[in-house]
Amino acid sequence: MAELARLTFPDLVSLAIASSNVSAACACSSHTLRSWQSVPLALADTDFRDVGTLLEDPYVEPTFVEYHPAGTRYGSPDAPIAPRYFPCNRANVSACVRCGRTFLRYVEAGGYFVDRRIRALSPDLLVDAPLPEA
Repeated sequence: MAELARLTFPDLVSLAIASSNVSAACACSSHTLRSWQSVPLALADTDFRDVGTLLEDPYVEPTFVEYHPAGTRYGSPDAPIAPRYFPCNRANVSACVRCGRTFLRYVEAGGYFVDRRIRALSPDLLVDAPLPEA
């Protein structure tokens, strides 16, 4: 399997704008995916193709710090999409094979579970926030 290309912030903005301009009805748009949530059972992995990744270095554990300067939370529909912060920093960007809408997808893994998560790539929520210096 080929390695996914690392997407830059301008790449992400372009994909998000293109996605927001898709108006066709589709199975992927019949769900409210504005916030992070488990992938609905009606959507399969085969409904998407990965177009790139936000993972900066596959050999370095990315931060678990979240970015919520306005007091949002992980599950908030208006939470920023900040690529350097959790969970975006572990996500791939995937496009619906039918309509081309783009989504962030990652796998949440806990002690006894694995949960595939998805969120629509919304241009109005993208923030190119730097990580705080250590």
